[in-house]
Amino acid sequence: MSLTIEHLLDIEEIKQAKYLYSHYYDGGEVDKAVDLFTEDAVCEFGPRYGDWVGRDQIHEKYSGIWANNRANGGLPYEVLHAFTNPHIVLTGPETAQGWWYLLEFTTRAGAESPPRIFGVYRDDYRKVGGRWKIARMRVDFLWPIRAFKGEEAV
Repeated sequence: MSLTIEHLLDIEEIKQAKYLYSHYYDGGEVDKAVDLFTEDAVCEFGPRYGDWVGRDQIHEKYSGIWANNRANGGLPYEVLHAFTNPHIVLTGPETAQGWWYLLEFTTRAGAESPPRIFGVYRDDYRKVGGRWKIARMRVDFLWPIRAFKGEEAV
C-alpha cells in the first residue's frame, strides 16, 4: 500500500495520541489520559498490573495508582514514560496498529537508578467521532523483570 497525505496525517494523529497519553498520565491528569481510550478499550499490563477492560475500569485503575502515588508524596512527572521508535500500520480506514519502545524513568530526587522499566508496547487504534483513540494497549516488559509474550510488527 502506498501512503497518501491522508495516511500520513492519520499516522501523525496516532503518534500525537500516544505522546499525549504519556504527558497526561505522567502529569497526573487521569481524566485527560483516559479520554484517549475507546469506551471498550482493553489494557493488558501483564502479571504486575493485570488486564483492565473498558474505559470505566481503566479510569478506576489509573485513579487508584495516582491516589496511592500522591499518598506517598508522589508528584507529577516523577515518572516519565518515553515512547520511541513508533511503527504505525493503518489496517483499515478507521483501524491501525502500533508498536513502540518504552523507556520509563524516575525523576524523584535521590533515586539510585533513574531507569525503571524497559518494554515494548503493542497498541490497536480506532477512529471514533473523527479522532484516533486507543482501543487496546499491551506492554511486554523486558527489564528489570522480563514478561514478554511477543507479537511481530507488520
